[in-house]
Amino acid sequence: MRRALTAKRALFGGLALLVACGALLTVSAPAQAHNYLVQSTPKAGETLTVLPQKFSVITNDLLLNIGKGAGFALQVKDANGLYYGDGCVTVDGPGISTDAALGKPGTYEVIWQVISTDGHPVSDNFTFTWAPSSPDAVVSTGSKTAPDCHGTLKPNGDANETPAPDARAQAADSDDTGAVLWIGGAVIAVGLAVGVTLLLAGRKKKPE
Repeated sequence: MRRALTAKRALFGGLALLVACGALLTVSAPAQAHNYLVQSTPKAGETLTVLPQKFSVITNDLLLNIGKGAGFALQVKDANGLYYGDGCVTVDGPGISTDAALGKPGTYEVIWQVISTDGHPVSDNFTFTWAPSSPDAVVSTGSKTAPDCHGTLKPNGDANETPAPDARAQAADSDDTGAVLWIGGAVIAVGLAVGVTLLLAGRKKKPE
């Protein structure tokens, strides 16, 4: 009777250790505070009557710019799938921008992608309407292919796919995840070892 009670206590002890390990893994995992849109020019759903100097997307936090805007994109296209602008993106603190260019009046889509400081790519899109107040507004002819910033970028030509994130950002994320999994595995192994030891000790003890 005493042996069975000891074995049960050892088993419950092992389970408690595993629960504690799970809680530790939750605490150890890095917070995934991805950036999100807080402001843009133009705004989603807005009707533009005057062409701004820049199109921009501003997020809630600083962005990870490892050089030359790798992994960032700000593309503008019309309802016919034509792209406008040169594709060059300036990264400044929490936001990105590009020189504004539009074609004929109508509905346009903005496709953007940024890299959060935690190394994760964040992308989205929104539409706006171009209704120039002056008939003399500058009109661009647009392009069937995504602009490449004068040959310095390799944009994804498929409008249904977001531009590929920078490889170094992906590697950084993989390293962080691997470290968390390694630590969690080690903690779980220790918990199991302690539980088995308690269980064996309970079996070896002779009943009085």
